[in-house]
Amino acid sequence: MITVFGSINMDLIATTDRLPKPGETVSGRSFATAAGGKGANQALAATRAGASVKMAGAVGGDAFAKDALALLSEGGADLSLTKTAAVPTGTAHILVGGDGENVIVVVPGANGEVSEDDAEKAVAATEKGGYLMLQLEIPPASVEKALALARTKGVTTVINTAPLTADAARLSALADIVISNETEFELLIGKSGLSADERLTAMQALATKTGQTLIVTLGADGVIAVRDGKVHHAASLKITPVDTVGAGDTFCGYLVASLDAGFDFDAALARAAKAGSLACLKPGAQPAIPVAAEVDG
Repeated sequence: MITVFGSINMDLIATTDRLPKPGETVSGRSFATAAGGKGANQALAATRAGASVKMAGAVGGDAFAKDALALLSEGGADLSLTKTAAVPTGTAHILVGGDGENVIVVVPGANGEVSEDDAEKAVAATEKGGYLMLQLEIPPASVEKALALARTKGVTTVINTAPLTADAARLSALADIVISNETEFELLIGKSGLSADERLTAMQALATKTGQTLIVTLGADGVIAVRDGKVHHAASLKITPVDTVGAGDTFCGYLVASLDAGFDFDAALARAAKAGSLACLKPGAQPAIPVAAEVDG
C-alpha cells in the first residue's frame, strides 16, 4: 500500500508556439484546466499503475477543489486523508511551448496548510512495509515530520526533489529513495555542468555515503540509478513529445507502484520510464498519465 503525502492543485494551462523571453508577450493557441499538483499526480499515476493509494493533502473550499480531486476519486484513490482548508485550492500556471517544453508558476494555496499533524495522520495510515511518497510542494516541516515518523515505523520513504527548494538537500537525506532530474541532482550536490561519467561518479559516492537508492531521470536519455552498490539503466521511448508536464510525476508513481507490487528494481525502473514517456504524448498532467494496460501492453 502507498500513501502519497503532498500537493493537490488545479493546473491552468496555456499553449503557445514558443515560450516567451523575459519581458516578452506572445500569443497563445489554447487554454485548458486540469487536475494537478505533484502529490496528486504521483498518487494518480500509482493508482493507474494498479496500486492501492491513499492521498494525504489539502484543497480549499472553492470551486477548484472538486475538479482537483475528480480523477483521483474516479480512479479509486482513498481521499480520507485529504482535508479542506480555509484558503483557495493550490494552482499551477503552466505555459507550454510548441516543442513541448514548459514553464510553471505554482501558487501553494491550501498546500501551504498541510501541517505536521497531517504528517502524523499520513504515517499512521501507512502500513509497516508500505511506501510513503513525498515531494516539495508542501511545508518543509511537514515533510520532515513525515520522513522521521516513517523511519521509526518501518515504512519505505520516497522523495521526489521537485520543485527543488532550499530544504531539498536536508530533507532528501532523510529518505530511503531519492528521485531527481539531472538539473535537480546537480543543484542537490552543489555541482553543475557534470558529464555523464561525472554524474554517475557523484551518484555512486553519495549512495555509498548514505546507503540510499538514488535515481536521476534524464528525459530522452532515460534514467540512471544506483541501488545497493549497483548501477541500473532504463531507456525512454523514442517519441516526439507533445507536453512534458507530469512526465516526472508519472515516472515516480509507476516506479513506486511497481516496487510495491513486487517487481524487481530493473523491471520497475523500465516500467516507470516507459510510463513517463507515454505521458508526454498528451497535453496536461493527470489527463496524460497512462493506465497500466497502455504501459504493459
